[in-house]
Amino acid sequence: MTAHVPNGVDVEMPVPQVVERPADDRSGWAMLGLAVGLLVLALTLFGVAVTREAGGLAAVAVAIFVVGLVTLIGLTAVAPGQARVVQLLGRYQGTIRTDGLRWVNPFTTRARISTRIRNHETGVAKVNDADGNPIEIAAVVVWQVQDTARAKFEVDDFVEFVAIQTETAVRHIANSYPYEPAGEGQMSLRDNADEVTGTLATEIAARVASAGVRIIESRLTRLAYAPEIAQAMLRRQQAGAVVAARARIVDGAVGMVEAALARLSENDVVELDEERKAVMVSNLLVVLCGDRDAQPVVNAGSLY
Repeated sequence: MTAHVPNGVDVEMPVPQVVERPADDRSGWAMLGLAVGLLVLALTLFGVAVTREAGGLAAVAVAIFVVGLVTLIGLTAVAPGQARVVQLLGRYQGTIRTDGLRWVNPFTTRARISTRIRNHETGVAKVNDADGNPIEIAAVVVWQVQDTARAKFEVDDFVEFVAIQTETAVRHIANSYPYEPAGEGQMSLRDNADEVTGTLATEIAARVASAGVRIIESRLTRLAYAPEIAQAMLRRQQAGAVVAARARIVDGAVGMVEAALARLSENDVVELDEERKAVMVSNLLVVLCGDRDAQPVVNAGSLY
């Protein structure tokens, strides 16, 4: 069975050999009443047989008593959120999902499987992202048994199977995306959390489908650079933030200078030649782009 996940990787899993089907069960209360009636009848007949010293009647009473006991063995209590996988001599007979007191063939075995919603949180794994940077990543997955027959017969331990396949998928997703984007439009673990977790849930679902497990949701619970490069990456992020801030300041300063020159020319406040405009632009840019307060200088004479 091949499952395709959105990041372009095909997950190869064996085709399941068994599929869940309803078991041949019935209400246990009626069978409980029948079993109790048989036991009472057997005890009554046995008492009569002892009184009359009738060996044949005693044998019949014993047989009825055994039938009543066997009938009791077929009673099975099913709690809400649980199912019973029924086997007869190793052959799958079906699954009981109806809660309450049920009755099946007394000679079958009935394995209990929980169908409640479960959480699994992976440990913090240190892996390399798509750019080769070591990162720490962990995830939590919400899952539920959907096909009890597959969960019972297709894998040895479906709980352990889900745990291992989840960790494998988390490592693969971490290797498929960079921690942060290198350019415009590139998906990354940090900036595209919803898309990444959606892909993660799809891949986990493809890996555990053969075990009869349904993935409800998955989320990243930890995402960070590994400690050995965390400080260097922090400095790089800070430098990028400073450069971006400076670029924005320069853009704003240029716009303010253009507006100032346009207003001065429009209102005929002062007539400036090209050299004086250049000096004014230089001074304004120094004042607007500097990270310290400007120190004014009063020019009492001519510019020349």
